[in-house]
Amino acid sequence: MSSYFRKNYVLLITLSVIAALFVAAAQGMEKKDFVITLLRGLSVGSLTFLVASGFSLIFGLLDVLNLAHGTLFMIGAYIGWTVFVRPDTFVDLLTPLALILSGFALGDVYPLLATRIRLGLSVKRILPWALVLVSILIFGFILPRYPISIWDVENYGQSPVTYSFMADQGTRLLAPVAAFTEISAPLALIGLLLASIIGAFGLSLFNSVTQQQFKLNWKNYAGFAILLLVALLTFIFNESLTASLTGLSSNWLFVIAVLVATLSGAGLGALIESTLIRPLYIRPIYQLMLTLGMSAIGIEIVRAIWGRPEFVMPKPVFFNGSGGVCPATNFADWWANNCSTILLLDGRVRVYNEIFIPIVGLVVLISIWMLLQRTRLGMVIRAGVQDREMVEALGINVRRVFTMVFALGVGLAALGGILAAPSMGLSNAMGESLFLNALIALAIGGLTNYPGAALGSVLVGLIQQFIIKYGQIGIAIPFTDIIFKPTPPLVPASTVLLMVIILLILPNGLLGKKE
Repeated sequence: MSSYFRKNYVLLITLSVIAALFVAAAQGMEKKDFVITLLRGLSVGSLTFLVASGFSLIFGLLDVLNLAHGTLFMIGAYIGWTVFVRPDTFVDLLTPLALILSGFALGDVYPLLATRIRLGLSVKRILPWALVLVSILIFGFILPRYPISIWDVENYGQSPVTYSFMADQGTRLLAPVAAFTEISAPLALIGLLLASIIGAFGLSLFNSVTQQQFKLNWKNYAGFAILLLVALLTFIFNESLTASLTGLSSNWLFVIAVLVATLSGAGLGALIESTLIRPLYIRPIYQLMLTLGMSAIGIEIVRAIWGRPEFVMPKPVFFNGSGGVCPATNFADWWANNCSTILLLDGRVRVYNEIFIPIVGLVVLISIWMLLQRTRLGMVIRAGVQDREMVEALGINVRRVFTMVFALGVGLAALGGILAAPSMGLSNAMGESLFLNALIALAIGGLTNYPGAALGSVLVGLIQQFIIKYGQIGIAIPFTDIIFKPTPPLVPASTVLLMVIILLILPNGLLGKKE
């Protein structure tokens, strides 16, 4: 124990000073203000952690700086909103999206196919570009003609803002059912499937790795079969599925929205890694440029589809009760009446924001840590990072494992996005602000340390909320009559200042290890 203190005395002193500062900050508040501020800090910290943990996993295990992580957080929020507010649009999109992704699910098959192509060197150089171009042309012809029931960002009465407002009032507006008119259904379905396979195969040819040291089995085709089955079933039962989702309770619809947003983020992450990141593992500068470009493109796509105005996603009924005995005075009353707020020490606490979100953050923290430390997959991930060739020699598909890690990281960001939508609202800038907080949290806690991401995120959330609260009540300057009230610009500046101080004392962060 004494040797541990000798090795980590700087860290222990730093943590003690931080804890003492928070204790001192609590002395200047009433108990109810302190509890509310503490819970709000944990809420912000939990959302920051979901972004920071995904980024930390990707960078720590794959050594990839994903600068599009904040944008993927934002996309998760908008996807979740679509499922929750416009289930008809979600169902219409399932078939084309499943067909588009189906070709990429055969990613393990394409390298083996490429080795059997006997063509000249010049043809092999042109073939990838030609296949991708053909795929883009087919998609460009079919997708604009594919019938999808969707909103109109140019018409305020049919914009996402209006649909969100009406859903919050308990009225769900649905557009007329879209039908095939400009193109036949069989041509659209077959064309999307072929375009997906052609495009995915073309992109795979850009990867210089043409040989694989593992055998193909049914698992390599399972993803393709599942996506194809989803596409067919959702196409056949489109109307009945739409009616079922529309008639669901908002609680169950919210659960579905969370699952869909998280899985969509994971699928998008797997697609990005397998098609764009994989050929650039030995080119870190190109990774930075690519992910930065994807971030800008993602923001413009969101603006084109959902528009620029900000709007709030309604909370499910389970967290949105009002009137009667609300705000609840205890958890039994809250459970019986689903109050949106509960009284703790005479302070009103928002159940969804300050209780539910921190609980989800804690569950994710424990689950991912157990996955990495206590499962065979976690062992393979850590071993693959240390010695990829040795793990491949054992017959393990390391490329697939790395894709799963990237998918997991993006899935966590998308989960954070859908959870943030009812609390902080949806905007084109929501990803950038959370991503900046996440980077600061990682620098404080340790860039590649998973528990460090949690610690740094909590500190960032707490310090921001304490600064916001003291901006309202003011800080009494000792031995004077001056009351100092921090201004809003000091909120982000305070976290940057904390980061600078910690990095000066501990260059690798609080829990970071020396490389």
